[in-house]
Amino acid sequence: MTREPDIVERTFKFAVRILKMAGAIPRTTVGGVMTRQIVRSATSIGANVTEAQGSSTKKDFVRRINIARGEARETLYWLRLIAESKLLPAGRLGDLTQEADELVRILTAIVKRSRGV
Repeated sequence: MTREPDIVERTFKFAVRILKMAGAIPRTTVGGVMTRQIVRSATSIGANVTEAQGSSTKKDFVRRINIARGEARETLYWLRLIAESKLLPAGRLGDLTQEADELVRILTAIVKRSRGV
């Protein structure tokens, strides 16, 4: 299977950064919901990329990477919602938002390359 040299490590480090950020979200009803959602989607990116690396078929590899890409998009949504609702300062989320966007682009490129598009 085609492997992006650092995508496994990059998605792992991204998940760690999200976990640290999530710890700063206020412990309110809304904050709790937002924390659970973003932690779930952000950690799923790396989990699916890791699973893709162990795929036995190209079809399964592409499926897993597509799931990871969807989770990265979802994480972008939660970051935007956290910023707009002012649960955390937008400045604190800028680098995370940029990294999530880059992960979407990288995962999209992996899918296209794997499909021969």
